[in-house]
Amino acid sequence: MRYAKFIIAIMVLLPVAFTVTGEEAKQGAATVAPVAQPADHDHGAMKEKRFIAVIGADGVQRVEVVGGDYYFDPNYIIVKVNVPVELTIKKADGYTPHNMVVAAPDAGINFSVDLGKEPKVVKFTPTMAGKYEMLCDKKLLFFKSHKERGMDGMIEAVP
Repeated sequence: MRYAKFIIAIMVLLPVAFTVTGEEAKQGAATVAPVAQPADHDHGAMKEKRFIAVIGADGVQRVEVVGGDYYFDPNYIIVKVNVPVELTIKKADGYTPHNMVVAAPDAGINFSVDLGKEPKVVKFTPTMAGKYEMLCDKKLLFFKSHKERGMDGMIEAVP
């Protein structure tokens, strides 16, 4: 019983500490140099950084993505249907673990990759036009998920 006040105080203060840290991370994300040449669009809480993949001489569309504290850069990627894609994904500085998940097996896009300092290459060929959500599915206990904090985006496959 003597620890009850201590436990209650921790339960009240922890969410406040994580909220402050999350806001600082979002502000820090604004200073990160863009990986792509994005066209910025403001969509309320989420700032969209759009990247249109270009088909290389070898016939492959390549995109570099950085995942950091509750963001993907770019977070809106446009690719061509039936053309191979290589996503090179790496994690920005920080201690929070992140991943990138896209679950659209009918469209040929289905992967889950943990982000790390070393870049990881994900290869796929989209087979259907459409918009497919990419997100970080990490979540700690009763706190907001990384997706709820803004770590999501879109892969759009166009004809």
